[in-house]
Amino acid sequence: MLGAGGARGLSHIAVLEALDELGVRPGLIVGCSIGAIIGAAYAAGLSGTDLREHVALTFRDRARVIARLLDARVGKFTDLMRGLGNPVLIDGERLLDLFWPQAVPDRFEELQSPFAAIATDYHLHAEVSLTSGPLTPAVAASLAIPGLVRPVVLGGRVLIDGGAINPLPYDRLLAPGRIVMAVDTSAPATISDTRVPEPLEAMVGVSQILTRTIVQRMIERHPPDILIRAGIDGYGGLDFFRARAILDASEPLKDEVKRRLSQALERQG
Repeated sequence: MLGAGGARGLSHIAVLEALDELGVRPGLIVGCSIGAIIGAAYAAGLSGTDLREHVALTFRDRARVIARLLDARVGKFTDLMRGLGNPVLIDGERLLDLFWPQAVPDRFEELQSPFAAIATDYHLHAEVSLTSGPLTPAVAASLAIPGLVRPVVLGGRVLIDGGAINPLPYDRLLAPGRIVMAVDTSAPATISDTRVPEPLEAMVGVSQILTRTIVQRMIERHPPDILIRAGIDGYGGLDFFRARAILDASEPLKDEVKRRLSQALERQG
């Protein structure tokens, strides 16, 4: 289970590399928000190393990334003056088309491994698990943070960020005989930081606070078999231009994942 966390979620890649090194393939991959982006690509057959190289290459050119983000906007800055909407709102489907590896297919049915993207039904206030049909709009819905990424209308439902209800939905996997591993990349509190955040940073920060709170309560009630915490303090949800540093800081996770998963497999026999 790959959870929400913005740029911090890039640490999921180290976990997937550890699975590759063990020769273990998940029976089901579930992703929310950034976890859905990475999870879908992994389910498409890309290795953890493939994903690491793709991310490092993508965010190496800051100017190109910014140009792509501008291309993915729903409106223009002049729209704000004319009262026509939010000029920074991103079209999630267009964003994925610009940034996803070309190997990712158009439909769930074309993936090499079972995969579910978790979104939230805005009007019903309910969790939605998307497992079939068009892949891009499903993942775009899973990452549709209100005010930042446009909601997705899919199957007659208005869908937003899955993290609004269940940012680490490993509970969908809990069952006798399964080994459920959840990767929590939510941001810890920064007690020593007294800096006033910028508006966009504050918007993402609120999402991070909600994610951390929901995840902690879930873990207290029904913990997964293996809980992996990112442990990459000092990196925020918007730090995509520090992608290489986040990936490097995530390296210690690989040994932890391999050790704990090997122990779980031995216990299971």
